[in-house]
Amino acid sequence: MDLAHIIQTVAVYALPVLFAITVHEAAHGYAARHCGDPTADRLGRITLNPLAHIDPIGTIAMPLLLYFATAGAFLFGYAKPVPVNFGRLRHPKRDMVWVALAGPAANLAQAIAWAALGYALVAAGVQEPFFNGMARAGVLVNIVMFAFNLFPLPPLDGGRILVGLLPMRQALALSRVEPYGFFIVMALVITGVVSTLWLRPLMQLTAQVIEWLLAPLRWLLF
Repeated sequence: MDLAHIIQTVAVYALPVLFAITVHEAAHGYAARHCGDPTADRLGRITLNPLAHIDPIGTIAMPLLLYFATAGAFLFGYAKPVPVNFGRLRHPKRDMVWVALAGPAANLAQAIAWAALGYALVAAGVQEPFFNGMARAGVLVNIVMFAFNLFPLPPLDGGRILVGLLPMRQALALSRVEPYGFFIVMALVITGVVSTLWLRPLMQLTAQVIEWLLAPLRWLLF
C-alpha cells in the first residue's frame, strides 16, 4: 500500500470520525438525562470532548489494524458506550426508544451538515481536495454509522429501539439476545449479511433522502 495515500486518507477521515462518534455518544447521554437518568451526566459523558468517548482498542487500534490488514476494504470500530440506567428513566420502555434513537439521529444530522458544507465549498469555488474530501468523508462516515447502528439487534441502537417498541413478551425475548448480540453482529458483518441486506440499501435510501432535503440549498447555491 502507498504510505502517503494511507496518511492522507487517515487525515481526511480523522475529524469526521471524531465528530461522528463524539456527538453520537453525547446525544445518548443527553437524551438519557432529559428522560430522567443522570448517570452519563455525572460521569462526564455529555461532552463534545472526544477523549471522553474514545476507546483505545475499538476507536483507534482496531480500525487502524483492519485498515492496514484489508487495504481499506473492511473497517470496524466502536466508542465507549454511554452508561444508561434504564431503570431510572421516567418511562423505561418508552424512553429507551428515545435514548437509543438519539445517537443515529445525531449522525443523520451531521451527514446533512457535511453534505451542506460540501455544496457550499463547491459553490464558493473551493478546489482544495483535502477540504472537499473531508466533506465527502463526513457524509459517508455518518451515513454508515446511522445505518449500521439501526440494525435491529441488541446491543445496537436499532435493537434497543425494537425492544422498546415490541410488546413486553417479545421485548423480553429479544433483550435476552443482548449478551451475545455483539458476536452475532460481527458474524453477520464478516459473512456480508449486514452489508448486503441492511447496510447498503439503507445507506442508499439515506443518501437519497439527504439529497432531497438539501434540494432547496442546491437551488439557492447553483
